[in-house]
Amino acid sequence: MAGINIPGVSDKYKTDDLVESLMKVERIPLTREQDSLDKYKDQQNAWRDVNQKMSSLRESVKTLYSFDNPFNNKLTSSTEENNITATAKRNAEFGSFNVKVITPATADRFMSDELQKDYSVPEGTYTFQVNDKSVSMNWKGGKLSDFIAFVNKRGNNIIKSDVIGMNNGTQSLLIESLKTGSDNRLEFKDDALSFAKSVHLISPVKPETETFGIRNSEIIAPEISSLQIIEQNGMPEISEKNVSANNQGITVPPRGGLMLQLPEKYRNTSDVHVEFTLAAVPVPDITAEINEMLKRPVLPDTGKIDFGGVTVENGNSETSLPAPPFQELKPVEDKNEVFIRMADGSMKALKSSAFENNAEKGESKISINANDYPGIQALVIINRNTGMQMHITPVSVYIRKDSSGFAPDHPISTAGDAEIQYEGITIKRPTNTIDDVIPSVTLNIKDKTKDTATISIKPDTDSAKQALITFIGKYNQAIAEMNILSQDKPEIIQELDYLTDDEKKTEEKKLGMFLGDFSLTNAKSQLQTIVSANYKYSDKATLTMLNQIGISTQASGGGSGYTPGRLRGYLEVDEKKLDSSLGNNLDAVKNLFGYDSDGDLIIDSGIGYAIDRQLTAYIQSGGIIAGKTNALDTQIKASEGKITKLQTQLDAKESELKEKYGQMESTLNNLETQKNTISNFSNQRNND
Repeated sequence: MAGINIPGVSDKYKTDDLVESLMKVERIPLTREQDSLDKYKDQQNAWRDVNQKMSSLRESVKTLYSFDNPFNNKLTSSTEENNITATAKRNAEFGSFNVKVITPATADRFMSDELQKDYSVPEGTYTFQVNDKSVSMNWKGGKLSDFIAFVNKRGNNIIKSDVIGMNNGTQSLLIESLKTGSDNRLEFKDDALSFAKSVHLISPVKPETETFGIRNSEIIAPEISSLQIIEQNGMPEISEKNVSANNQGITVPPRGGLMLQLPEKYRNTSDVHVEFTLAAVPVPDITAEINEMLKRPVLPDTGKIDFGGVTVENGNSETSLPAPPFQELKPVEDKNEVFIRMADGSMKALKSSAFENNAEKGESKISINANDYPGIQALVIINRNTGMQMHITPVSVYIRKDSSGFAPDHPISTAGDAEIQYEGITIKRPTNTIDDVIPSVTLNIKDKTKDTATISIKPDTDSAKQALITFIGKYNQAIAEMNILSQDKPEIIQELDYLTDDEKKTEEKKLGMFLGDFSLTNAKSQLQTIVSANYKYSDKATLTMLNQIGISTQASGGGSGYTPGRLRGYLEVDEKKLDSSLGNNLDAVKNLFGYDSDGDLIIDSGIGYAIDRQLTAYIQSGGIIAGKTNALDTQIKASEGKITKLQTQLDAKESELKEKYGQMESTLNNLETQKNTISNFSNQRNND
């Protein structure tokens, strides 16, 4: 019957109750150990809470002296916010400057004629090019709306398209470049060109070309001193004297040279193109003639006389003097004959890419893009050859946008550079985001300004103030946690107005948990010493303490009366004093939290640095709190092992008691049965 309990049949002698009462006494060590285990776990959780509060405070204080500290944040403002704004990096200088937007950078945006709703775009290879980038796509033909989706999907950040509803159910196609700047013109290639012409996105135009280099009056002596040409002694100098010009062009004889100035309106203008053809024609070499002249003695000029419009020249002098000694000259062959004269007077050789040589005709077509030679003023032609004559066709000059071969029929905008005036200096850039004019400042152009905009860069005191307030909150939370765990005073929790009722109940369970542990009281004392210390970051520093900027245990005023909260070490803020300090002494506030004391460019002192270093000793791996939790881990494991052992012993003890008392109850039941049998037998005998 051991272990079996049938009400009304078994447990007649209340053996289960007797066993349970005996087991209660046996369970006392187990209950005591379970209470210890719960205590260890609560303590471990409490240390983790402290670790979390300290870690949060450390992260907060690190932001006050690290490279990303809020004291370096900049705010920008513009008097023309709708037209131009600016963004400043952390190392931008404080101050203000004036910018006037003459025109923003624009991109090509072309619209077609009005098209019917059922218009179908023919199939083909559609290629679109913007400067040196192009996108090509094979279109199978179909509706205009499908074509637009097709182009936008494959536009590759170069172009995009759209449809615009027009009159009477018609629609127009809009094609636009996604690149601004005068160099980023939208061009149509392959089947896209024929399509663009068919819907009148573009139409052919005749370039407006100006021709020069056809009059002798345009020929100027070349300035070749900067070219540093090494010549043979006795070789005639390069001269424009025998250079001639007519409607067919310019002829440059051997040892001839000239300079042709670009027409005034094409100088210092972008997108100017200059074209001409240069042919070299062999002629009898003049070297022999020059050598013959050098053999003769040099005689003075015999002179001449003018009378009545008639010039009479004297005959050449005759002499029997021997020829002077000389070194015979050698023929010269040279191909570097075209140069560009810049606005500053310097000379640049023409790039080889400008030449398109035709060997059969013995000539070269020369095409010069003025954008490759900013400041181009004139062409310089030098013929150093002694046996070659050069012929130059009349020079054509034009502006590319007028002579690209096509022009938009319905331009919404055309590609152009942004033009601004910065402090009166005119500057052009291809985009509306300009970051190379003012150091560490990016200008964002939206539209042209009516008046000059004043852009100001100021410190972001609001973010600095918010960071300081966050630090104070984290500091007070850490101090509050240490107060609760190290003191047994219920009022500590009631003073914390930011806690909810449930949070207060949770904190009450931790009240005084580490009353005899000096780790927390030491940590609190060290933090209080740090925030009240003097940090003289320079000999001239006047703002050296936290209470000078409005942060202290008595910052909110209220007299000198007794206040329990102040005695517990919580920081308060005098906002007016803090605002004044941030507005007038921002650098001093920054240095108060972190500065370099020995000149090695590494922060090694200040409130922020000191708190960071102090808390690191507690929360780092292997630190004080890690040591506490590891010790508790050992105790928890030992306690769990002990509980398991005690539970096994109790189970065995309970089984033993139940077995013994079950046997006793069985014996008693047998005796009771025997008693009843004897009693019944005796009664029967008496009845008989």
